[in-house]
Amino acid sequence: MALIDTHSHIYLSEFDNDRTSMLDRAEKESITKILMPAIDTGTHKYMLQSEHKFPNLCLSMMGLHPCSVKEDYQNELQVVHDFLIKRKFIAIGETGLDFYWDLTFKVQQYEAFQKQIEWALHYDIPVVIHSRNSTEECIAMIQKNQNGKLKGVFHCFSGTLEQAHHIIKLGFYLGIGGVLTFKKSGLDSIIEKIGLDHVILETDAPYLAPVPFRGKRNESGYLKYIAQKIAEIKQKKLEEISQITTKNAQNLFGL
Repeated sequence: MALIDTHSHIYLSEFDNDRTSMLDRAEKESITKILMPAIDTGTHKYMLQSEHKFPNLCLSMMGLHPCSVKEDYQNELQVVHDFLIKRKFIAIGETGLDFYWDLTFKVQQYEAFQKQIEWALHYDIPVVIHSRNSTEECIAMIQKNQNGKLKGVFHCFSGTLEQAHHIIKLGFYLGIGGVLTFKKSGLDSIIEKIGLDHVILETDAPYLAPVPFRGKRNESGYLKYIAQKIAEIKQKKLEEISQITTKNAQNLFGL
């Protein structure tokens, strides 16, 4: 069995005391690749250090998280662009819109998202979308920019069945993580009703740990609990879920 964690912040300080052993545990749980989304200039260095230290396992994205779009967002975007010129990254992200915490920079979030979509098209790499309290708005942005070449994933998808179908119709993937295992998330009924050809797996570690670790620090090795939940919902074997979702991730990210 082989699994790919398509979204994991393993470079954050939550793992400073046991990063190597945590990654050893992940590999023992059949994790073959961990894709690391960027946040902002405060963490790019640590992400790239992790990639350098664990080159066979960890791959970096580059982008500006919507919650990091503040007064200096243009400088942050310039740093992203400078990195993209220097070297190849697995994806643009994570980018998108977040209308949960603070709407002060709502207009600027749209501007930053649009610019990063354009970079994804230019460099022909996927865009990894954060869409908290903004799924419909993010779908509209992708629809506006979809020229047949735009590709990517709605990370930590938590929208409606109708939105899931719309995202799939646009050629995008649904990133499914620990929320699927939460009793009242409703995500199980959506997974039940859609095909798996546009589903990829993620942990979003250190956040959103699946049951039975809910409320604790998440890590990449817990990805199997998400795969097991999908297998249970779809009444399929875990190995089949692993094969499908791993192939989907390989196709999307060119692995």
